[in-house]
Amino acid sequence: MCFPAAAAAAARRSSWTASLALLLSGAAILPALAQTPTDAELPGAPATREQQPSAPAEAETDSGIWQRDRLLGDLGGVRKRLEDAGITVTLQETSEVLGNVNGGIKTGAIYEGATLMGLAIDTDKAIGLPGGTFNASAYQIHGRSLTANNLHNLNTVSNIEATRATRLFELWYEQKLLNDTVSVRIGQQGADQEFQISLYAGLFINASFGWPTLAAVDLPSGGPAYPLATPGVRLKVRPRDDLAFLLGIFNGDPAPAGTGDPQARDPSGTSFVLDQGVFVIGELQYSLNGGEDAAGLPGTYKLGAWYNSNQFADQRYANDGLPLADPASTGVARLHTNNWSMYAVADQMVWRKPGTKDQGIGVFGRVSGINNDRNLVNVLVNAGVTWKGAIPGREDDSAGLGITWSRIGDRARGYDRDVAYYSGAAYPIRTSETVLELTYQAPVTPWLTLQPDFQYVFNPGGGIVSSADPSRKIGSAAVFGLRGVIVF
Repeated sequence: MCFPAAAAAAARRSSWTASLALLLSGAAILPALAQTPTDAELPGAPATREQQPSAPAEAETDSGIWQRDRLLGDLGGVRKRLEDAGITVTLQETSEVLGNVNGGIKTGAIYEGATLMGLAIDTDKAIGLPGGTFNASAYQIHGRSLTANNLHNLNTVSNIEATRATRLFELWYEQKLLNDTVSVRIGQQGADQEFQISLYAGLFINASFGWPTLAAVDLPSGGPAYPLATPGVRLKVRPRDDLAFLLGIFNGDPAPAGTGDPQARDPSGTSFVLDQGVFVIGELQYSLNGGEDAAGLPGTYKLGAWYNSNQFADQRYANDGLPLADPASTGVARLHTNNWSMYAVADQMVWRKPGTKDQGIGVFGRVSGINNDRNLVNVLVNAGVTWKGAIPGREDDSAGLGITWSRIGDRARGYDRDVAYYSGAAYPIRTSETVLELTYQAPVTPWLTLQPDFQYVFNPGGGIVSSADPSRKIGSAAVFGLRGVIVF
């Protein structure tokens, strides 16, 4: 039995089989060029895959291997000379082992990794054009996926899970204007680099704390987000230091037309699709106590909405008006034109250790909602708490506890009830999926970070059917993992 939009949900996962491997850890991270001004002012927030800055430009030739910021150091001064000329090169590796000891469709462990290659050019230093930045990034994605192979859950266990490939991600040019109060970015971009971001949530490994599950499941091909960027234009206006407005207009489906895994339809990331509708997203950002001399605790607050012009399959009814589960129906879902969602994000430091700038406790929350008829997930809620410097003597470590709740829409639940009715047999009704994550990020050296992680997935897939017993749901799963960061 297939659920409506099952292909879209499965497309964001790979079809790899599970295996067990040893860990070499690291994190796939894009340059800080993705940071918004309000984001940059929030101390204590961990760097996410999209936002962790490249290593500093100062020469590292005199640093020992355990003190230098990058494993390979300054390469005999080559990096320093390039950066003096406005050229920054990034090379980082994420490797992780994740495994579920119970639940899901089967138990086991996997290895997966992603190598980031990035190039940023400051056009002022390079060619004398003030305010310009050129950015290119690519990934080499390897290994297997726990979500696709073992769990079949909605909230993808890892934010680096993707179909194995070597692919271009972003390729854009940005120009700042009017004393840096306005910037325009054009080219291939990921909306997940600037929109719907919670800075404190960036500590967590589960992908739902980055690009939200609602967008990843409901938008065509998961929307313009890792690993599928798409051509677009982004406008950022910052009239005051504490206020910013972002507007992005992107191609509506980041993958070329077709069926199956959308990542496989553009394995190199170079299709530059322009004819798949339109995706528009806007966001208002406000920062609180963001200045260096601010007496209060800092925070950021964001309100946003997005719109997509493509067609979306009804979650319950066929194009003849009958329930899809009715054997007399055509079995072809009714199509709806357009889709839209609203969201809110909050990051707030609630306690700062006296005498420090960024050590302390921060909390975050994010909620997004969408209509029922054409969307599998209609509500997504993230919340959590992080603590930087919780252990004395480990001031740069960060601990976090987060929770994600993804609700199955009423129309999709109705489909499950129809299946039970027309089949005359017991059939589970999907409700929601919840993920609880406990994680700890510890820099071992400036260029290596290790991150043990635990996740518990309640009701995977919202309560999908067990192939062994169609009257039962698959079991909740406990997931253990270890990730780390290597900056070369």
